[in-house]
Amino acid sequence: MNDTGWLSRTELLIGKEKLRKLNEAHVLVVGMGGVGSFAAEFLCRSGVGGMTIIDGDVVDPSNRNRQLPALATTHGQSKVLLMAERLMQINPELKLHVINEFVQPERVNDMLAGKPHYVADCIDSITPKLTFITAAYAMGLPIVSSMGAGGRMDPTQVAVADLSKTYNCPFAQQVRKQLKSSGIKSGIKAVFSPEQPEKDSLILTDGSNFKKSAYGTMSYLPATFGATVASVVIRDIMGM
Repeated sequence: MNDTGWLSRTELLIGKEKLRKLNEAHVLVVGMGGVGSFAAEFLCRSGVGGMTIIDGDVVDPSNRNRQLPALATTHGQSKVLLMAERLMQINPELKLHVINEFVQPERVNDMLAGKPHYVADCIDSITPKLTFITAAYAMGLPIVSSMGAGGRMDPTQVAVADLSKTYNCPFAQQVRKQLKSSGIKSGIKAVFSPEQPEKDSLILTDGSNFKKSAYGTMSYLPATFGATVASVVIRDIMGM
């Protein structure tokens, strides 16, 4: 790290040695939506020195209520490229690898080939999420996975637990069930909320990119999930 002055407040809190660990780490964040965009930004601002960010989507007007790259001026633009520009403006020395594509099951092993020190899974559709978790688990990569942030209002209920211990989250229930059938019963850290989702806010989608439905969202809830995902990665890398 050459220009470390911008991290002086971070160093004041955690010290030089833990800051060095963050700088030497490479974290993969998959999904640049409401959860992943905030997770990536918080990881960057913490001093994580290397990152891979993955997403093939473009900004839609409906993203503006909760996603960092979504502005009135960025409709139709690549989320991952917008986030790449933003992250490099935060830390010009960041070693950043950008994968501008949707997660297809047959591509997951290639995406993980660099064997990052940590994987932050912020995918919001079941099939690619299961493939990513299963592949990372098989490779022995530490992973934290975000469960359902939609349909909820109370950020104080967001929690971290082993996926096997999550409850009141339909999305987590589906992920648990599918992973269990693949022989994965525990060992996946999950960010979830036990707050019951508002069922009346559920809509069906066109099913593209493995996404069949979505809940309504509030600006701060996905961001809270993203902050919690980032905190798990950061604290684990530092050995806390």
